[in-house]
Amino acid sequence: MKVAVLGSGLMGKEAARDLVQCVGVEKVGLADIDVKRAQQVCQQIRSSKIQAYKVDAGNSTDLSDFIKQYDVVINALFYSFNETVARTAIDAGISSIDLGGHIGHVTDHVLDLFDEAKAANVTTIPDLGVAPGMINILAGYGASKLDKLSSIRLFVGGIPVQPEPPLEYNHVFSMEGLFDHYTDPSTIIRSGKKQEVASLTELERLYFERFGPLEAFHTSGGTSTLLESFPKVDTLEYKTIRYPGHAEKMKLLVDLKLTRNDYEVDVNGVKVKPRDVLLKTLDPIVDLKDKDDVVLLRVCVGGIKDKKNTTYQYEMVTYKDRKNQVTAMARATANTISVVAQMIGGQSITKRGVYPPEKIVPGDLYIAEMAKRGVVISETRWND
Repeated sequence: MKVAVLGSGLMGKEAARDLVQCVGVEKVGLADIDVKRAQQVCQQIRSSKIQAYKVDAGNSTDLSDFIKQYDVVINALFYSFNETVARTAIDAGISSIDLGGHIGHVTDHVLDLFDEAKAANVTTIPDLGVAPGMINILAGYGASKLDKLSSIRLFVGGIPVQPEPPLEYNHVFSMEGLFDHYTDPSTIIRSGKKQEVASLTELERLYFERFGPLEAFHTSGGTSTLLESFPKVDTLEYKTIRYPGHAEKMKLLVDLKLTRNDYEVDVNGVKVKPRDVLLKTLDPIVDLKDKDDVVLLRVCVGGIKDKKNTTYQYEMVTYKDRKNQVTAMARATANTISVVAQMIGGQSITKRGVYPPEKIVPGDLYIAEMAKRGVVISETRWND
């Protein structure tokens, strides 16, 4: 199969690295508007399968001419490109996947292209990161094993192995996105009804192998498409994992309106967004730099199986790849998009149209493929 990767940033680079190592992949095209950056990545990967290209993803003609050479497109660009890339790929008759982005209903706009994708005989899957992404696949897999589904509880955190003050946190993705997740309300299902709860609330203690006690709390966006895929459950909620004390400190900043994107103050006649100042102040303080990170994940899916109350639990602890200097978050994310792209190209996924991950990615095959890459997801089942 031939796979196009849009974007030579960290996720695009690591997806390309995995693709060239797979026997079923014969060609990888790495595209970037900055072709020199793509060329540098190709030189680092050192494979005859990969080649760099200059492509402007904002130019549909330029993008279409490039992707027509391939079987599947991995969109590793900023989420604002997701709808454009999906539309262009569908028009070109090429399957595509992306890393997600619920801000501004981007994923909803991609899902609305179902009829067009089906008519074009292609598969389009948005939201293939870790959360959303990996958690959706595992939630869907657990749900498929139950006779009746009643609850989905999701816990994910990308944290430093060694926490440091003041926040006991180092960011593994955009701090701006983190502020949004902490500031906006979280949508959950409780007692069978969809409702909103304040983010950074309802803390609970968690323990993982080598890690604990930890705290988990509501953050926005985590339930993603699961709210529509499983609307009749009694419970559906997503919580972010951090070291104890983090939520209290961040909630103070939220309560002081320092993280809001729509709030300004007047400073000596000049309109200033406190959020912009806070971002500039915090970003260098919480930069991960070369420190080790870890991604912790737990997905609990409950319901009825053979007339018994049954829970399937999926758990993952993934560390930084020190040999290749790849963060744990990049390992989990990039391998996910590479594996699913190969499932489409290799015909393990054959449904046509636009589907969220929980509705189309085969969980058993996904878990097996991730294990080959050192990202091990365990399954535990018990009856209440």
